[in-house]
Order: sequence, then C-alpha cells, then structure tokens
Amino acid sequence: MYRHETPYRRDRGGPAGLTFARVLHRHGHPVAVLERDPAPDARPPGGTLDLHEGLGQRALDKAGLLAEFQELSRPEGQAMRILDADGTVLRDWRPRPDDRANPEIDRGQLRDLLLGPLDVQWGRTVTQVVPGTRDGVLVHFADGRQETFDLVVGADGAWSRIRPAVSSVTPHYTGITLVETSLDDVDTRHPDLARLVGDGSVAVYGVNRSLVAQRNSGGHVKVYARFRAPLDWHADLDLADVEAVRSRLLALFDGWTAPVLGLLRHGTAFVHRPLYVLPVSHTWTHVPGVTLLGDAAHLMPPLGAGANLAMLDGAELAESIATGSGDLDETVRAFEEQMWARAGRWAKITTAGLERLVSPDPAEALAVFDPIQPS
Repeated sequence: MYRHETPYRRDRGGPAGLTFARVLHRHGHPVAVLERDPAPDARPPGGTLDLHEGLGQRALDKAGLLAEFQELSRPEGQAMRILDADGTVLRDWRPRPDDRANPEIDRGQLRDLLLGPLDVQWGRTVTQVVPGTRDGVLVHFADGRQETFDLVVGADGAWSRIRPAVSSVTPHYTGITLVETSLDDVDTRHPDLARLVGDGSVAVYGVNRSLVAQRNSGGHVKVYARFRAPLDWHADLDLADVEAVRSRLLALFDGWTAPVLGLLRHGTAFVHRPLYVLPVSHTWTHVPGVTLLGDAAHLMPPLGAGANLAMLDGAELAESIATGSGDLDETVRAFEEQMWARAGRWAKITTAGLERLVSPDPAEALAVFDPIQPS
C-alpha cells in the first residue's frame, strides 16, 4: 500500500507481496509489510516450489536475491519419476548437474529469504477496502483502525479481502480435490519410501485420481492425493479423524501397489484442499488506487506456475513504480494489462493440464509431461 509517497503493502507472507516489497526496498523505498498472521510461524509454510528461470528466478534477480536463492535451492529436486498403479516405472527424468531451469526451494526458506530486512507489522488483518475517498483509498482493519493510502496492492491470496474493491468475481471449485499429508525424517524412518521418491518427486496417475510425493529439504516429504469428487465428498467423514481419512483414501486408491500406498499409510496428518480457480481470463475495470497480484488476481491450478507468476507480478509492479517518472495510476494501469495477458496464457495451460492429469485416461497425464521433459 502507498501513503504520502511511502510504500506499504498488505499480504499473508506470500511470494507476490513479499517480492513486491523487496524490490521496492532495493530501490530505496521504505516499506512496511502489514501481515494478517500474528507471527512468522503462525501457520505451516507449505511445501516446495520450483522457480522457473524466466519467471520466479527473474523476479528474484530484480530483488537482488538470485545468488542467495541459488545457494538455498535444490537443483536435484527437478528429478521426476512416473509410475503405473502397479509400480511399473514409466518415466524417470533426472536433471543434468548444471540444470538450473526449475530448481526447488522450500516455501519457508523462500519466505524467509524475501522477508530479509523488511519491517513487518504482524496481526494486521484487512476487512474492507473503499476506493475513491477524498483522502485516497480507505482501508478498514479488524482491530477497528482505519487508514488511507494512495495505492492498495492486494496480494492476499485466493480469498482476497482486496479483490471486491475491483471485481465481483469469486473462485469456483474445479471438481477436483487435493488431500495433503506428510512424512518426516523419511530417509531414516522410511528408507524404502525415500528411495521411491528419490531426490525430486514421484507421481502415479490412475482413473480420475493421482498420487504425487515431493521431497522437501531435511528429509521431509509432502504427499498429495488428487481426485475428482463433489465438494461435499467428506460429508460423512470427520476430517479431524486421521485414521478415518486415511482409511477413506486407501479405499479410493485400492488396488494400487503397496509401496505407493505406503505414502498414505505413513502420513502423519491429512489436510483437505479442494482446488478453486478464478476464470481463465479474469480482468476488471481499472480502479484508481487499487490493484491485485498473484492468486488474488489470477488463481489457477497448482501446477508450478502460480507462485512464479505471483513473484514476477510483484517484481514488475514494484520496479515500474520505483523507476518510473510518470503518473502512478497510469503505471498501475499499464502493469495490469501486461499481467492479464501473461496470466491468461498460463491459466489456459494449467487448466488444461489439470484436466489431463486427473482424467479418465491415465495416459493423458504422460502426454502432458513428454513434450517438456528430456527423453
């Protein structure tokens, strides 16, 4: 957010807003981060991200953080193995030693890298944004305070509190649900599963369902079960009952090879994540003083593009503001046009990709990867 030429922004510690803030900070603009979470460790940071050379890595370069990212990232994490439900290895891709196209980094590590020297005001929850007031954009906070800003940048995720100020559109359910679980200290406690996952990820695709496991740092593995289901598929299930959820998932993947099902049998907890998206070509009539970044602007299926685009959104907007000599509102308007075009292209790609990765024909999933993976 901006007020009296001093840049501010409000986010949930996500990559879009933090990148925006770091690029402004690099250009000498004092930045205060207004964060909804009460503390840095209030929520689990999530799994691992692959940052693309032309997207997320480009954003980090604009923030002056690329070299630090390269020290933290895991190029070996680009490895990917695809199995049949009976355990047959269908594909086994391994990166070259010098391959830096899409190295992995834990979300928590990326968050800490971006936070760096930023001034963070924790526990500042936005409830409403009102543009067009006499003094600028009025922001209401949950603690009853109100402040005005020259520019409010909504980088607050899928269920953005800022979005209603520019768009009436809300995310819709894709028909596909994801249930996440985790394995800790996998190399010591579950060496067979560690070998199954390898340095990167392992994926198994079946009829209208899939199971993907990704290695994070420190022997931690995230496991994602995806399947087509109505939104209320769990109506008769207590999602807090770990063993009941495990039993339901094992029944859903019944008949799959035992080593693959071990990823579910040894999961420590289960998190329900129905997949929502915004329309592929989500745009809005420009509203002076308010704009959106990342998932708030273009929520799409989680297939490796979202965080990358969010970071580049933040970096480009910040750079345009910090280095531009023109009108702030025109700078934001031009950024939105550029963001919409790029996001629309990626939304089409990821939407089509999700349909093929969780489809009645498992061969469709292989067809998604073959053109983009080395033979």
